[in-house]
Amino acid sequence: MEDGEEMVPRFAVREGYLLYGGPSVGNTFHGHAAFQVSIAARGELTMLDAFGTRHRAGALIVPPMVRHRMLPAPAVLTFFVEPHCAFADRLRRRCEQGITPAPGMRDLSEESIRPAGAHRSSELDARLVEAMNTLAHRRVSMPALAAQVGLSPQRLRALARGQLGLPLARWRIWQCLGRAAQALYEGQSPAEAAITGGFADQAHFNRRMREMMGLTPSAMLPVLRPSVAMGDVNRDRAGDR
Repeated sequence: MEDGEEMVPRFAVREGYLLYGGPSVGNTFHGHAAFQVSIAARGELTMLDAFGTRHRAGALIVPPMVRHRMLPAPAVLTFFVEPHCAFADRLRRRCEQGITPAPGMRDLSEESIRPAGAHRSSELDARLVEAMNTLAHRRVSMPALAAQVGLSPQRLRALARGQLGLPLARWRIWQCLGRAAQALYEGQSPAEAAITGGFADQAHFNRRMREMMGLTPSAMLPVLRPSVAMGDVNRDRAGDR
């Protein structure tokens, strides 16, 4: 991007990843169930970890469930990479346990991530990957899910924590958030998007998005839909409380 050029806001849910391009409005501390690769369109971006340490670079990787917050930036390209896709294997090999500078990913584009995003991880247990794919498409109890993949519930939980660093319940919530965010982007109100995403109600949607994205749905509306009228945002803020 040339100096002075505006980044056209983008949001999309793809196979293996979500992407957002546009301004970072800043957020509260949170941890999500995906790898995050954030790239500054110009200069550098800054994140804080749970200890208050500043991490500043042109590109940063955040592993799943690592608590962090991004400071405001005028233009950022962010990929949220599902931990069971092949591209996540590359991220596991190059990132540390916490926020990791990634200068070699400064030029990462959707064209380079798409092929690996569409393929399954070769490093995770295939039974765990099957369980994650099932949860991405339908609700199922842990005993039924474990039986489907030929494991005990205890063993399946241990695999998720050992290989992913997160419980499968958090993964299911992340999938719901992806569907709800897509609904917001397509024009639904926060209340409507909550139902589309599979949440009990808007308050439940608000809590989960704040936990895993550091923002409420209403705070995300101007980011996802820059033309949204402030009146619409203000009407929906009542559900954030």
